[in-house]
Amino acid sequence: MSPGMPNTASEISDKVGHIMNYGDGWYGGVYLGALYTLAFFSNDIEWVVKEGLKTIPENTNYHRCISDVIQWHKNWPGDWQRTWFEIQRKWAADRSCPDGIFHPFNIDATVNSAYVVLGLLYGKGDFTRTLEIATRAGQDADCNPSSAGGILGTMLGYDKIPARWKNALWSAEDIPFKYTTISLNRAYQLGLKHALENVRKHGGSVEGNNVRIPFQVPRAVRFEQGFTNLVPAEKKSVRMTGETIRFSFLGDGFVVRGEARKKQPAAPDAVLLVDLYINGEKKETIKLPTSFTVRRHEIAQVYPLNLGVHDIRLVWTNPDARYELQVYDYIYFNEAFRSNPSSPQ
Repeated sequence: MSPGMPNTASEISDKVGHIMNYGDGWYGGVYLGALYTLAFFSNDIEWVVKEGLKTIPENTNYHRCISDVIQWHKNWPGDWQRTWFEIQRKWAADRSCPDGIFHPFNIDATVNSAYVVLGLLYGKGDFTRTLEIATRAGQDADCNPSSAGGILGTMLGYDKIPARWKNALWSAEDIPFKYTTISLNRAYQLGLKHALENVRKHGGSVEGNNVRIPFQVPRAVRFEQGFTNLVPAEKKSVRMTGETIRFSFLGDGFVVRGEARKKQPAAPDAVLLVDLYINGEKKETIKLPTSFTVRRHEIAQVYPLNLGVHDIRLVWTNPDARYELQVYDYIYFNEAFRSNPSSPQ
């Protein structure tokens, strides 16, 4: 949508990205968006990767991580697995997504962007090799090769993308994406329309098939760093007793992992109501829909709290035999674990 205009892409990302992201999650959209915009102007992968990083403030974890990948590629230009290992060792521990805490899973934008860059740098312009490396890196291994392939495909041009990667698309281009009315063909049309509008709006021109694009030098967006004091301490099992979940911990935040489910498939979707008490005081009534499209991913998630001992009680107030409150475990946070090498962290 913003060919050659990384700062315009950042402005769009600021609005759209903050609907569901903050900090590094937003930076992921800013950076990959910048790579797309610059790929219209250069097929020098190393230049695009470095130049795009100018959109990210230098004093952020995101910038440090991508800078590491660029340096490790210089150190071991023929060994992508060594660079992958270094990414894993330094950047792969998740501390904000409950599913990835103390578990080999990471949906965080920082490490997954690192895998996109890994694929681009070590793929060396080979489309298939780029996708292979970005996929084998793991984690968000559908989005990462898609991003790497999209950026490289922009550099190469559609005609130079190997046919094997395009043949299967042709029969699916008119099928709407799930939960939408937008197909691939419709997405192509919208993308071109918005790109031309952006070019005109920012000083370029469109005359027939001739498009003059106003190239922008990337500039850094504002500083934003989420979860700065969030340090996972431990993950522990917890069970329901009747309609109640109860536990205590020493820390400054917690997450209760679980979900609302239908026990009877034919039952209509419903909303389970759970009252949350912290140290005996009711804090909120949590609504847990059974519908997949509007579900709440965690039962309860509260931080920061004052550091101390906290008693947590959750009470299901509208129990119904057709439904169940599935509880997995809870994670508590304690910033003091940051400097304690003997902690579970």
